[in-house]
Amino acid sequence: MKARIIINPSAGRQLLQKQVDRIIDRLIEEKTIRHADVIRTQGAGDAYQAARYLKSWEADFVMAVGGDGTVNEVVNGLMDGHHQTPLAILPAGTVNDFAHALRLPRDTQSFCAMIRRFQTIPVDVGQAGERFFLNVAAGGMLTDVAYKVPSEAKTVLGKMAYLISGAMDLQVQKFRPIHLRLESDERTFEEEVLLFIISNSSSVGGFRVLAPQASVNDGRLDVLVIHKQNLFELMPVLIQMVNGDHISNNRISYFQTSRITISCLDQCPVPLDLDGEQGQNLPVTFDVRPSALRLIVPAVG
Repeated sequence: MKARIIINPSAGRQLLQKQVDRIIDRLIEEKTIRHADVIRTQGAGDAYQAARYLKSWEADFVMAVGGDGTVNEVVNGLMDGHHQTPLAILPAGTVNDFAHALRLPRDTQSFCAMIRRFQTIPVDVGQAGERFFLNVAAGGMLTDVAYKVPSEAKTVLGKMAYLISGAMDLQVQKFRPIHLRLESDERTFEEEVLLFIISNSSSVGGFRVLAPQASVNDGRLDVLVIHKQNLFELMPVLIQMVNGDHISNNRISYFQTSRITISCLDQCPVPLDLDGEQGQNLPVTFDVRPSALRLIVPAVG
């Protein structure tokens, strides 16, 4: 097989980047692949271009090495290019929500075994306006933390970078709620909220069971809304979110849908976060594209 390997050199701790060379060497040595086209990104949009303009004869699979933002670019490139080339993800970022939800391997031996077996599953892709997201779209409190934190800080501090920046951001935002209208076949309501999340998997922002009913191939998006509340009310909710016990809390709304439109009834703009990348402002209609990509996963059983 031939592989196109798209690497974000700044993602994760630098030692992890050396792992890619070991993976390539092993896959070639065992004759799983015969050629690897390695593209190291240098800036925003490079991963998208490398996936978007892939020719069908150039690769039998695409391997994305990086965090959620890198994977998002690759997914958008594959979707815009109408590719059916299978995707493999080597998680190398700070949070790696989607990879964690699917238990994708990080060590060389397990990853090479996954490529050798080449078992694929269809996965859904979310769409927010003209852009796609593999794991999550969100708006409101703290959702811009991922793209405010410098890459260098993420590399050195890991998850602490998000926590430190998030704590500082809480002081700035002072829990300003946003007045939203959410419209779907399942539920329609207007509400002042702190945060809304539209997820394709159970793991979001390091909260491993934030959307407990989510599945990557059920043709549904999971919507979670944190309603207006003060800091003292929110802290127990956050603890519940860590433990996965938050769904029954009356300050949270949680439901599934295949299509939802969210509009802001306030004057200030509300930008989206799409897999850790900054997206457009509301209003936006969110759809699911069922089984839109083929993902290489570890063998089951």
